[in-house]
Amino acid sequence: MIQRTLVLLKPDAVQRQLVGQIIERFERVGLKIAGIKMVWPDKDFAKKHYAEHVGKPFYKTLESYLTEEGPIIAMVLEGVEAISVVRKIVGSTEPSKAMPGTIRGDFAMHSYAHADSINSAVRNLIHASDSEESAKREINLWFSDDELFEYKTVHEKHVF
Repeated sequence: MIQRTLVLLKPDAVQRQLVGQIIERFERVGLKIAGIKMVWPDKDFAKKHYAEHVGKPFYKTLESYLTEEGPIIAMVLEGVEAISVVRKIVGSTEPSKAMPGTIRGDFAMHSYAHADSINSAVRNLIHASDSEESAKREINLWFSDDELFEYKTVHEKHVF
């Protein structure tokens, strides 16, 4: 089943200049970019995106991380079972548990414990929608219809 999913490259991914390497991993498995942009969200937008976390002990540090530390690359990826494929490539939300070969396993340097010890948001580089419902809600929040594109890749054009 062809799906679309939202991926956010958080400020640490942008600051560490990992954007190209991260996007390459998604393209390498056949996912295509249906939309992409650089944004610097404000606090109201962050609250909409992470509504389920507002009020939790870690939310304030997460909010300031997303709204004060640098821009975010937002993209919509499309492909067969895109949601689960992206989540496998991204790796565990807890960077210290992410397997080698995943984005977080290879590039993330923080852990929840370290972030808590310095009263900081965990720097785990990336957000990926966790379900079809989340993907639809998040894509509609981050992208308007005219910012998303339908096209065939060279591989789709030449399927035998």
